[in-house]
Amino acid sequence: MKTIVYQSFLGICFGALVSILIHYGVILFGGVENIESGRFVLDSLGSMFCGWFFSTGGLIFAKENWSLTKRTIVHFITVTMLYFVLSFLIGWIPFTIWGFLIGMGLFLIIYTVIWFCFFVYFYYEMRKLNEALADRNS
Repeated sequence: MKTIVYQSFLGICFGALVSILIHYGVILFGGVENIESGRFVLDSLGSMFCGWFFSTGGLIFAKENWSLTKRTIVHFITVTMLYFVLSFLIGWIPFTIWGFLIGMGLFLIIYTVIWFCFFVYFYYEMRKLNEALADRNS
């Protein structure tokens, strides 16, 4: 329970940070002088919800009795469905076939890059732990 609350808090905070940074970027580099307050609130709440479900969805990878393939597939399907429903409802992605295809393409690229980075990180962490255990046992 403590883990879910902690992950939820981190995800919501990260989503809020991403929302603020994106809005600052739009204002500073996009030539937009001001953003409608309703749009800002909707985008911020959407980003916080997105941060929450990606963060807590990552707990799927803690299920050690599942294979990495099964965990990845379940996580991918879960976050993809939630993300696209949210994106269509908020208006981040146009509700058209091209909007969906372009959104899915970008989502796949970003998901794959992030998954690969986490995989490499945890692979090297595992190697360090195994080496430390081997040194300790010898």
